[in-house]
Amino acid sequence: MMEKMIFGRFLPGNSPVHRLDPRSKLLFVFAFIIIVFLANNTATYAMLLAFTLLIVFVSRIRLYFLINGLKPVLFLMAFTFLLHIFMTREGALVFDWKYIKIYEEGIRQGIFISVRFLVLVFMTSILTLTTSPISITDGIEVLLNPLKALKVPVHELALMMSISLRFIPTLMDETDKIMKAQMARGSDLSSGPLTDRIKAVVPLLVPLFVSAFKRAEDLATAMEVRGYRGGEGRTRYRKLKWDMGDTFALVLLVAIAVLLFFYRS
Repeated sequence: MMEKMIFGRFLPGNSPVHRLDPRSKLLFVFAFIIIVFLANNTATYAMLLAFTLLIVFVSRIRLYFLINGLKPVLFLMAFTFLLHIFMTREGALVFDWKYIKIYEEGIRQGIFISVRFLVLVFMTSILTLTTSPISITDGIEVLLNPLKALKVPVHELALMMSISLRFIPTLMDETDKIMKAQMARGSDLSSGPLTDRIKAVVPLLVPLFVSAFKRAEDLATAMEVRGYRGGEGRTRYRKLKWDMGDTFALVLLVAIAVLLFFYRS
């Protein structure tokens, strides 16, 4: 399952989304996360889903690839869906058997929260899939520049966030390799009682932490060898350029936000 993790990966391309300025994409995603909460009925969630699918189409990333990337978080989505079904006690009674009662509003809210989760994962994944780690670092640094007046280490903060994003798929791949190595030695990680599964996970943690520290040490050594001394006095090889496409993307997002506001219950 770990090899399906797509969040944090970068797929080079030449789509309109790839060509956008990283600043506009970051602002777009941050604003979208807030706008998602405006949806609260069938019409607004349908708009939200259609808008997300439009962005997927424009980014030229296969929908099947994104759906495969959902596998690591399917458990969380299913758990949230079931939680709403069994805990919401509003609307007409749909199913009644012994202690299990399922109401219409519970199903409705479960579907809505699943759609919300889906569009958030899709949109954040598209950000990392269409933007290189270096571009994300530059974009975050420029957006946080006003905080320099408060003595905030903006460059170091942006670099740290970028490295964290880049290390997510790397650590997932490393975890997958360790799991396969353990299973090849006869370790059973997918069956048996819950306590046995938890005990089986413990031997994974030590090699995973050792590998993570080794990669961090190698990265620190590489940065030191290349003369990295922080953001002071550093220049950029690639200049960020804001064009009409970036403005149009944000205007489109504002238009969707207005539609959601007027059509929400």
